[in-house]
Amino acid sequence: MESEQAILALAALAQPTRLGVFRLLVKHEPEGLAAGDIAKALAVPQNTMSSHLAILSRAGLVTAQRFSRSIVYRADLDAFRAVMLFMVRDCCDGRPEICAPLIEDLTPCCPPVRKKRADAKV
Repeated sequence: MESEQAILALAALAQPTRLGVFRLLVKHEPEGLAAGDIAKALAVPQNTMSSHLAILSRAGLVTAQRFSRSIVYRADLDAFRAVMLFMVRDCCDGRPEICAPLIEDLTPCCPPVRKKRADAKV
């Protein structure tokens, strides 16, 4: 990830309504939400919400898909992950204990999924 893309994404999230939109969309993964439903949930006029969604889309944090007359938005979690990794990638500088507290804080809310071994012998 380039610095400019990270700056664009962070700037998009540095506004209360857009941060609220992104957090709402994350909660509604993977189905996403229609633009009108997002506007209602956050009590924001639809034309204002359109501007916020456009900024998040240009920043690469949300994707949109048209279904008939409505547009359904989804959080792009891969893009968000890339921004977060960009922010912490060099934090350790060869000293993993620097990032250990961050990893510890993230683990309780997002434990790794254990893969089942289909080829385990009984």
